[in-house]
Amino acid sequence: MRLMNEPDHDLTYADVFLVPSRSEAASRFDVDLGADDGTGATTPLVSANMTAVTGRRMVETMARRGGLGVLPQDVPVEILSEVTSWVKTRHPVLETPLKVTPSDTVLDVLHLLDKRNHGSVCVLDDDSRLAGVVTAGDGEGVDRFSSVASVMRMPQVQFSADELFGDYDDARIASEADLEPAFNAMESAGTDYAPVTTASGELLGVLTRAGALRSTIYRPNLDAEGRLTVAAAIGINGDVRGKAETLLEAGVDVLVVDTAHGHQAKMFDALAQVRQAVEATSLVVPIVAGNVVTAEGTRQLIEGGADIVKVGVGPGAMCTTRMMTAVGRPQFSAVLECAAAARDLGKHIWADGGVRYPRDIALALAAGASQVMIGSWFAGTYESPGDLLTAADGRRYKESYGMASARAVQHRTAAESAFTRARKGLFEEGISSSTMYLDPQRPGVEDLIDSIAAGVRSSFTYAGAATQAEFRQRAVAGVQSAAGYEEGKPLSSSW
Repeated sequence: MRLMNEPDHDLTYADVFLVPSRSEAASRFDVDLGADDGTGATTPLVSANMTAVTGRRMVETMARRGGLGVLPQDVPVEILSEVTSWVKTRHPVLETPLKVTPSDTVLDVLHLLDKRNHGSVCVLDDDSRLAGVVTAGDGEGVDRFSSVASVMRMPQVQFSADELFGDYDDARIASEADLEPAFNAMESAGTDYAPVTTASGELLGVLTRAGALRSTIYRPNLDAEGRLTVAAAIGINGDVRGKAETLLEAGVDVLVVDTAHGHQAKMFDALAQVRQAVEATSLVVPIVAGNVVTAEGTRQLIEGGADIVKVGVGPGAMCTTRMMTAVGRPQFSAVLECAAAARDLGKHIWADGGVRYPRDIALALAAGASQVMIGSWFAGTYESPGDLLTAADGRRYKESYGMASARAVQHRTAAESAFTRARKGLFEEGISSSTMYLDPQRPGVEDLIDSIAAGVRSSFTYAGAATQAEFRQRAVAGVQSAAGYEEGKPLSSSW
C-alpha cells in the first residue's frame, strides 16, 4: 500500500481514506477475498476469542461463511474439545436446526427461537424423523403450555439431501452444490425456510432462502476432511503444552496463543511449548500469537514460532487499556508497520480490534493484514453465546464485556482463593457490562458478514484488485482531517 501524504504521527482507521484507481474488474463477484495465511479462510474475518462473542454457534456460522471463529481460552479444555467435535459434525451448507418433540410445549419453542436466525423449529418424532415445524406465529394466541403437537404444521417446502447434493455424505461436493433451484422453490412458495431430510426421513439440517443465496457467494472454510474449521485460543499460564495437545487431538485447526501483552518472556515460553506440541504431530496447524503493535514485537514472535501475529493493543470497544495505562498504538499505523515486518519474514498478521465499519476492514487489509478480528461488533447477534434480552423500549440486546474486565477476571480465577482473586481484581482493564443491541436490519452475524463483504469487495474493485495480494500492492491511501472523515458519513442513522 502507498500513502499519498506521509504523516508525522501515527494513524487510526478514521484518519485514512482510500483513493480509487483504474480498474479492469467487471463485477464485485470477480474479487477473491480469501486469506493467504494458511488458515483456509475464504472470507478474511475472525470472531474474537471473547466469551461474550464466540461459542459453538458463532464458530459454526463463521466457518460456513468462509471465516474463522476462535474459541476463548478461559473455557475449560474439556468443553473446548466437546465444542470442536460438535462443530466438526455440522453440515458445511445446511444450518443446524432447532429441534423439539411433539410432547414439548409452545414455551419450549419460544425459548429456542432466539438461538438461531431462521425463526422456526423442527418437530421430530421418536425416530428422529421430521414430523412438522413450528414458528413464533404458530404460538401466538395459544396457551404457552400447549403441546407442540397441537400447533405444529407441515413445512411449505421440504427437500431431500439427495435432491440438493447428490452424494450428501461428501462434504466438499455438498459445499459446491447449485442451490438456485432450491431458492426459487422457496421463493415460489413464499417461505424462507425448508427442512432437509435424508432418504429415510431423518432431519439433516435446514435451508433458508438467504442461506441458499449465500452459498453462491461464500465458500465454507473446511479442513482436509471437508469439515468446518475451528480455531481455539490458549493463554500463557498453566499447562500450555498439555492444553495445546488436547486441542490438537480434538481437531482444532488453528491455535491462537493470546495475551494482552504479547511481547513478554512468558509469551515466548508458551509459544515454544505450543510449537513443540504441533511439531510432535504430523498436522499442519497455523499458530497465531499476540498481541503486539511494533515491528520488533512482530519479528520476535515469528522467530519464536508464530506463523501469524495478532496486532492491536487498546483499540477494542470493550478495552480500557489506553485510558488506564496510556499503552497502545493507533491501529492503522500498528497494522501497517507490523504487516511489513511479517511480510519480510514470509509470515502474516491479523488486525485485532478497532473496526466499527466495513471501511475499517478494507483499510486493515490494504495495510497488510490477512484477516481482521472482530469482537463487540459481533456480540450483538443471534449467534453470540449470551442470552437475548429485551430492554424497556422493546429493543433486543445481549451483554458484552472485555476479557480483562472484572467480570472476565472473576470467571478466569474462579478456582483460586478469595484472597488471590481479590488481589487480581485490583488490576482490571475493560468494561464489565455493555449493552449490544441487535440491529433490526442485521440481527445475525451472517447479515453483518454480508455488509462487510459487500463493502470490502467494492474496495478491491475501486483499487483494481482481484486478490488480497493485489489489493495490498495497488491500494493508495491518504490522510484526512476529522472534518474529512465526518464528510464521508451518510445522514442515515444506521451508521
